[in-house]
Amino acid sequence: MSQALSYISNNIRSRNTNDLCDVCLRAKRTRMSFLIGENKARNCFDLIHCDIWGPYHIKSFCGAQYFLTIVDNASRGAWICLLKEKSEASRYLKDFCVMAHTQFGAEVKVIRSDNGNEFTSRQMEMFERGIIHQTSCVDTPQ
Repeated sequence: MSQALSYISNNIRSRNTNDLCDVCLRAKRTRMSFLIGENKARNCFDLIHCDIWGPYHIKSFCGAQYFLTIVDNASRGAWICLLKEKSEASRYLKDFCVMAHTQFGAEVKVIRSDNGNEFTSRQMEMFERGIIHQTSCVDTPQ
């Protein structure tokens, strides 16, 4: 058994890296790491992150198949809203901003989301008077 292991290890060591195929090299490639951001909000509701997940293959009891997640950057508090349609996102975000104001006495200053149509629609543009809407780069969840 030890002869077999030494034979295998000798063959692995003797391989030339120039013999690797192009596909192997691309498969082992990784992304460059992102720098640590200094964009943490100082106060609750200064910056919130939003995203929609779905459609889920089974509808909920109320008929919802999408989930709107809202995460506060400062506290990392999370809220989840069940949506029947993606178009309901702007209404729920408006309600969330009102809730932050009435319950916590805080104003939402920045909403950060992906470039999804539900966050870049005309309804959202009209709602965001005074609130900055930042969008992230596509396919970069970091």
